[in-house]
Amino acid sequence: MAEVIRINEDTWRMEDGFVRYYLLAGKESALLVDTGASSPDARDIAQGLTDLPLMLINTHADRDHIAGNGSFGEIYMSPNEEPHYRKSGGTGTVIPVKEGDVIDLGDRPLKIIDIPGHTKGSIAILDVNNRVLISGDTIQDGDIFMFGEEREMDKYIGSLKHMSDYDGMFDVIYPMHGSFPVYPDLIPKLLEGAEQIRAGKAEGQHVDLFGNDVILCKFPYAGFFVQ
Repeated sequence: MAEVIRINEDTWRMEDGFVRYYLLAGKESALLVDTGASSPDARDIAQGLTDLPLMLINTHADRDHIAGNGSFGEIYMSPNEEPHYRKSGGTGTVIPVKEGDVIDLGDRPLKIIDIPGHTKGSIAILDVNNRVLISGDTIQDGDIFMFGEEREMDKYIGSLKHMSDYDGMFDVIYPMHGSFPVYPDLIPKLLEGAEQIRAGKAEGQHVDLFGNDVILCKFPYAGFFVQ
């Protein structure tokens, strides 16, 4: 079972092994952000923390983020992510969200930011009043998967650049992997590393990852698995 850690009076993080997910509560409703890798009981965990009506949004549809989705009939998600979600075995009705959409939990507006690259429909969620960015896998200090059919380095780079449009709107970042939390100064570092990889200037070593021969390009601030 995931370890529940209260961040503040209306925000929790669930540490589910190597991945985490979040519960956000407003005055009228609550929102799970992802459902982890081994948390089919994610809904039960959330409902043990709040009595508010509960919704679900996915930052993206890699299998380690959707373990508890089956308990929800509807899921907020980028429409660009739905094909990947279905390939990953995802069920339920997808309610599409896109850049600029706002989900208001009741005095807690959450703004959607499109950040494709890690997957085709990756999104971030800006918790406007709390000045927090929930970044999915795109912004983190762990090892970021950037190999396989869902990954597009050029779009990833573009998404990191796009985050400059939100400069000054958040003070802290809640990622799904790696350290918790991280901070906005990580974004230009990730951009520099990704651009070095794209330019062929980054060194790496071959590793076997789930039967795939990939290259791990390790930087002081994060790593990238690429092919």
